[in-house]
Amino acid sequence: MSEKRRDDLLGDLFRNPLDAGYAAAAERRGGAPAPKSGRWLTAAAMLAVGFLLAVAYHQAVQAAPGTTKARDDLVADVHARQQTADDLQRRAAELRAQVDRARDDALADSAGAARLRDLAAGTGTGKVTGDGVAVRIADAPPQVDPVTGRTAEENLGLVLDRDLQDIANGLWQAGAEAVAVNGQRLTATGTIRAAGGVILVDFRPVTSPYEVTAIGPPDITGRFEDSATAKRFKRYVEEYRMQFSVRQRTGLTLDGAGEPPLKYARTPSGGPTR
Repeated sequence: MSEKRRDDLLGDLFRNPLDAGYAAAAERRGGAPAPKSGRWLTAAAMLAVGFLLAVAYHQAVQAAPGTTKARDDLVADVHARQQTADDLQRRAAELRAQVDRARDDALADSAGAARLRDLAAGTGTGKVTGDGVAVRIADAPPQVDPVTGRTAEENLGLVLDRDLQDIANGLWQAGAEAVAVNGQRLTATGTIRAAGGVILVDFRPVTSPYEVTAIGPPDITGRFEDSATAKRFKRYVEEYRMQFSVRQRTGLTLDGAGEPPLKYARTPSGGPTR
């Protein structure tokens, strides 16, 4: 092949990079978009996506102060309502104490007043004092990654409602005569349950650290520490870093719980069956 013919072939290859057969097939299909128009379409799409992201970011920034204010208002409202509930609870306790004094004055020098006091103490509606035990339990501190410094999302050492239930039941089994959780007296109809991540004792929220106090016989501290419940929570301390301690206490005072709502038996609407 001569040098001139080789140069013509190379020049034709650079001038027409697409094979003639491929060019004919593309022409039969209506042709493909030119490279320049494809670049324009890509640029337009990227511009549109960027514009949408900028608008979304701008709206999020504008909405942030309103969202923060709404959250702060909600938190303030919760605190105000909690304060109101605490004030009403104290007022109810004062009125209950006045009723108890009036009852004792009316039943002075009679066995009835002493029996009523004993019944109130036994049911949890009367204030009691004495020696006993205090069980303190608290959430484990969150785990922090030593490399990234981020806090782990899952904390297996959080105190659950059933944990407080187990401790209260363990104290009853150890001989407790009166039990309270963070000052909330437990009664025969009292409840310890969770709602939305918050532990409620008789529908009143309690927060960590939790202190379950009990008045009972002199050996109640040792009997509880030897129980299966206390041993299990000591394992939780080692495995999940949950905080747990048991201390003997003297001169405990546990306030009475609120008066339970009265319930009456009613005759069925159809009358007695025979």
